[in-house]
Amino acid sequence: MIFNGKIKTLVLTLFFIMAGATLATASGGGGHGAGLGEQLSLYMGIPFAGILLSIALLPLVAPSIWHHHFGKIAAFWGVSLAIPFLIMYRLDALYEIFHIYLADYIPFIILLWALYTVAGGILFTGSLSGSPVVNCVLLLIGTLIASWVGTTGAAMLLIRPFMRANAWRKNRTYQIVFFIFLVCNIGGSLTPLGDPPLFLGFLKGVPFFWTMKLLAPMLVLAAILMVVFFLLDTYHYRKEEGSPPESKEKLKIEGLHNLLFIGGIIAAVIGSVELDKMLHHATVHVWRVELPIANVMRDAMLVLMGVLSLRTTKKVLREKNEFSWFPIVEVAYLFAGIFVTMVPVLLILQAGSKGEMAFLTNAVKEPVHYFWVTGVLSSFLDNAPTYLVFLNTALGNFFAGVEPPVAIDSLIKTKEIYLLAISCGAVFMGANSYIGNAPNFMVRSIAEEGGVAMPSFFGYILKYSLVFLVPSFVVITYIFFM
Repeated sequence: MIFNGKIKTLVLTLFFIMAGATLATASGGGGHGAGLGEQLSLYMGIPFAGILLSIALLPLVAPSIWHHHFGKIAAFWGVSLAIPFLIMYRLDALYEIFHIYLADYIPFIILLWALYTVAGGILFTGSLSGSPVVNCVLLLIGTLIASWVGTTGAAMLLIRPFMRANAWRKNRTYQIVFFIFLVCNIGGSLTPLGDPPLFLGFLKGVPFFWTMKLLAPMLVLAAILMVVFFLLDTYHYRKEEGSPPESKEKLKIEGLHNLLFIGGIIAAVIGSVELDKMLHHATVHVWRVELPIANVMRDAMLVLMGVLSLRTTKKVLREKNEFSWFPIVEVAYLFAGIFVTMVPVLLILQAGSKGEMAFLTNAVKEPVHYFWVTGVLSSFLDNAPTYLVFLNTALGNFFAGVEPPVAIDSLIKTKEIYLLAISCGAVFMGANSYIGNAPNFMVRSIAEEGGVAMPSFFGYILKYSLVFLVPSFVVITYIFFM
């Protein structure tokens, strides 16, 4: 059940990319040394643009081809970056590819898989009317718990009950979009468990509860969107021709033992930092990539939680929950391509004023700049590494040469507004597109499987992000970052 045909294909695809990378560098000696981002041309970002355009356009112009071959398309763009990158930069390029897969992609997918699997074993049953008030309550619950069970966990717990409550409604597209806004993104603002960027900041030395400083902007943003949703949902509710099916079935939650596994996931994530200290930051080397042993143990614990959930949850319960592997498989395929193709883009950004995107990084000076530039890039790059790029930019600007933990402590004490702007930009604006945050993609897939007509990549941005999110971000800017 865990490793169906598509997951095996994904594993084989990654294997061949890595094996091909090794062979491509076998005939060459060393690479070009440090500062690879300073040498890279913006042309190396073409495969990244290619995979984004594929995600945006192919579901519209060739939906059948996309549905059956999205994994091959993602692999094509990944290989089209890997081969020239490896030929030109040999071992340095190989290191960057290995590093992003081993240190970022694999832990990223393991965490998503664990939360998706465990949350999929919890079933909410009972009659919910799908009225504006009920829908707002469900969105509010999801927003409040997302910081503690992760945006992925909250989304997987509530998306199906939310859809079942509104199954009788004709216009449901905007409901799923606002679910993505609030539960899959904005709700994950308050702890490092909520969203990957904040977790990376925690690993770099940001105190666990510092992220509670995001509470005020989160509440303002969530309040704006909840009011807008309530008005929009009320308008469409009054236009509905049908009515909620009559049912007196009591609300019930099955599979509650899975909460123990969610607790295990939370404990593994929080405990990995303390475990790393206890192990004196011991590492294991995979080729040239250093992986903290504590992180490896954390990932093993996450896999164990997922496996235990599968073993102890009745199959019929998952069937009632309409659980399937397709959403997580789609995310795994597409982000395998996205992660490798974005390597040159991230390296160029990390080069700062010495890279070909110096025009952008040099312009980032004030908190408002950090909020918008971090946010816009987080909409199309993975928001976790984008967060790190601009966190490092701020540290370099204000505390150059200072050790990261000390620099972060100084940043919080003297220029906290900059860290607040980076954090809000990365978390909030992950909602701007389907690829801004992985749960966005999973919820879209689940909704489409459930018969909801979801907007295209550009349709989502033009009809919803630009209309509802961007004006809300302008309000946040004037209140907190001007």
